[in-house]
Amino acid sequence: MSSFEGVLVSDPWLQSQFTQVQLRTLKSKYVSVRTQYGRVTVGDMPAVFSKLKAFIDVFSENDISAMLQESTSNMDEEIDFESFLRAYLNLHGRASIKSKSSGKKLAGSSSFLKASTTTFHHNINESEKKSYVQHINKHLGEDKFLKDYLPIDPSTNALFDLVKDGVLLCKLINVAVPNTIDERAINTKKAPNPWERNENHTLCLNSAKAIGCTVVNIGTQDLVEARPHLVLGLISQIVKIQLLTDVNLKNTPELVELVDDNEEVEELRNLAPEKVLLKWMNFHLKKAGYTKQVTNFSSDVKDGEAYAYLLTALAPELSTPDALQVMDPTERANMVIEQAEKLECNKYLTPTDIVEGSANLNLAFVAEIFQHRNGLNATETSKVSYAEMMEDDDQTSREERCFRLWINSLGIPTHCNNVFEDVRNGWIILEVLDKVSPGSVNWKLATKPPIKMPFRKVENCNQVIQIGRDMHFSLVNVAGNDIVQGNKKLIIAYLWQLMRFSMLQLLRNLRSHSSEGKEITDTDIIQWANDKVKKSGKTSQMESFKDKNLSTGVFFLELLSAVEPRVVNWEVCRAGETDEDKKMNATYIISVARKLGCSIFLLPEDIMEVNQKMILILTASIMYWSLQRKHGGGHHTYTPPVNAPEEHAEEADDEDVASDATE
Repeated sequence: MSSFEGVLVSDPWLQSQFTQVQLRTLKSKYVSVRTQYGRVTVGDMPAVFSKLKAFIDVFSENDISAMLQESTSNMDEEIDFESFLRAYLNLHGRASIKSKSSGKKLAGSSSFLKASTTTFHHNINESEKKSYVQHINKHLGEDKFLKDYLPIDPSTNALFDLVKDGVLLCKLINVAVPNTIDERAINTKKAPNPWERNENHTLCLNSAKAIGCTVVNIGTQDLVEARPHLVLGLISQIVKIQLLTDVNLKNTPELVELVDDNEEVEELRNLAPEKVLLKWMNFHLKKAGYTKQVTNFSSDVKDGEAYAYLLTALAPELSTPDALQVMDPTERANMVIEQAEKLECNKYLTPTDIVEGSANLNLAFVAEIFQHRNGLNATETSKVSYAEMMEDDDQTSREERCFRLWINSLGIPTHCNNVFEDVRNGWIILEVLDKVSPGSVNWKLATKPPIKMPFRKVENCNQVIQIGRDMHFSLVNVAGNDIVQGNKKLIIAYLWQLMRFSMLQLLRNLRSHSSEGKEITDTDIIQWANDKVKKSGKTSQMESFKDKNLSTGVFFLELLSAVEPRVVNWEVCRAGETDEDKKMNATYIISVARKLGCSIFLLPEDIMEVNQKMILILTASIMYWSLQRKHGGGHHTYTPPVNAPEEHAEEADDEDVASDATE
């Protein structure tokens, strides 16, 4: 298998919009200007772009200059390579529209520009849009920044216009999971420039991943352009996380009433919130005499009968027999909604949504009922018993959360709800291994869930251990059966080594052209960070990833400022002398790092307590971002995965774009 020099871009979505030939062509243009003038500014782009084949017959240099000035008034502002690429994409979108209107085919056009073509193939659910708009109006109507723009009219597309600057979605994430984003890190200018908007969207997407959203197929450009189906998909996930926040044993210990013994409690604890909600619903329906089993929030609730029984069981003082006697499903659905409103439930859906089986809105409706009247009366004894079971949970819950979010951020086919339970058949770890080290898994020897035969689980986990040994993980006296048995200490140790391997591999690949492919060590990362801070004129230094002085947060603030001076607002930073100051700094550090583009899953407490593992990942993530930026999406040795087209195949498809490389 041959290898070739590739151009790496930190934003996966942006990378996906170009082939390597296109990236190398545009990179050569960018580097040429930077070599000539020492930097690249917005004002340099019109002269460069107007000579490209894609624009030469469509826009003049003045046309391009005027379009760029719509986004910024400072044409002398320096831009990096990724901003250069985004500007190219935006111009290409306009050129496509102009060419279509004139009946001409755009020169150099290929599949990489999807902004102006894909949106129209996705129909959005107007009912869902209306519900989410009402949710936003209710929860953000008093926000100091957004109150000038709210309430949003659900009958218009004002929602999509409002998300373009990135502030709304960041605020919505904080409504769902408070304090996820330090609002001091949000760019809340009335008219942010394109780079400030992009920072907000980067902060939004990295923070969305950190609360459990799946954003593998969403990029910052999708949010800049407010593609309706993707925006609504992200909002739907955020709202769902908010509504299900209490549907678990930790926040609602009364849920132990749904099970009979400790073994079932453990099973309940490992269920996804949606499954817990269904279990809760069926628990009350059975008591109310409803003979059917509700297995989904769509077809099983279309006729409204389950809702009528549920509300009768939960709020008999408000119910009437009419809802059960009515034959028309729409009329029954209307009565159900009216009854729920008496419980002060938000109106997330209409009778039509119930009858048509809108899964997202029905789930929101049931979650609202749960929040206002769960009907559970677990005894204090059962609560105490559950609390005793959870005694050791605080020691591992933060790490479990981190690894779960990291696994789900990789875009593997299987979703992980609970690390300690879901990895026991070995399959999810095999998928992660294949993602981190393509080709390392022998899928012919693996068994996909559901797995009935116990020895098949052991076989999967034995392969997991063997691959770990091949990667030089520390796995002394460890066997696959230890994972099958759910050994938490072992599982955490393995996943930590896997996460560390993934991070160091990214750094090694990025530096391979200048360091002969040598392994990246902890010492290398520490030395890089210390050198960066020292060269910026600051005095803080890191002795190790266990250095207790790191708890103040000052070193990381200085490191972030060193790699991107304008990203840290020193006026809002603290000296870190008190616990309150330390927490303020730690929260700000995490948001600023995510705003730059670091995909990290640690909590403020990890910095305050100097959690060695999380400190390493934080520092390495900042280093990775900085090295990417240094190379401007730079060249590195890249080996195509199996079945990937070789370089000559790309060139055949992109002949027109490649010709732009000729001066």
